[in-house]
Amino acid sequence: MNNTKIQTISASLLALMAWFCVILQFYISSDTFTNVISYFTILCNSLIAISLSLSTFFPKTKLGKFFSGLSVKTAIALYIFIVFIVYNTVLRGIWKPTGWQLFLDNMLHVTIPILFILYWLFLVDKAKLNWKNGFYWLIFPLIYLIYSLIRGSAVGWYPYPFLNVDKLGFGQVIINIFIMLIVFLVSGSALIAINNKFEKK
Repeated sequence: MNNTKIQTISASLLALMAWFCVILQFYISSDTFTNVISYFTILCNSLIAISLSLSTFFPKTKLGKFFSGLSVKTAIALYIFIVFIVYNTVLRGIWKPTGWQLFLDNMLHVTIPILFILYWLFLVDKAKLNWKNGFYWLIFPLIYLIYSLIRGSAVGWYPYPFLNVDKLGFGQVIINIFIMLIVFLVSGSALIAINNKFEKK
């Protein structure tokens, strides 16, 4: 089996897995649709499902070509890596899911992130990435963080404790956001370094 077939099969299975978990999360959640979609975890897993579906099954469309791009795939790898790191080092202990929610908790925060990073590492063709890409990749998380603050102040609900202005104060939340952006930038730079090391000459 050649690399293209392995890549197609892997992308298809991972897309199906991500779709299943995201849809099931909406189905079993007692929270509102807008609250669920406001989690960075759900957005990133949805990005994996959408990007792999379009790049695999509709590669000649504008969106298919967009999501087939190395920079976009690396950005998504970065975002889901941050989901994995932040949840498992900072957030895992703040609640105790059971049943299907425990299954989804581990799928969305551990299994799918690891599988997508392995997919990016071993199956995505590598080409030269510029270091400035790391700054471009900050746009999505920055927009997300700003959205979370604006929506949180309007509805009195924040998706993550470190964004809760009501409890922490605006100054501390701004510091937390700055730290998060630094983590994104450093992690993105590491992915660029790994990518460029394995680029095809």
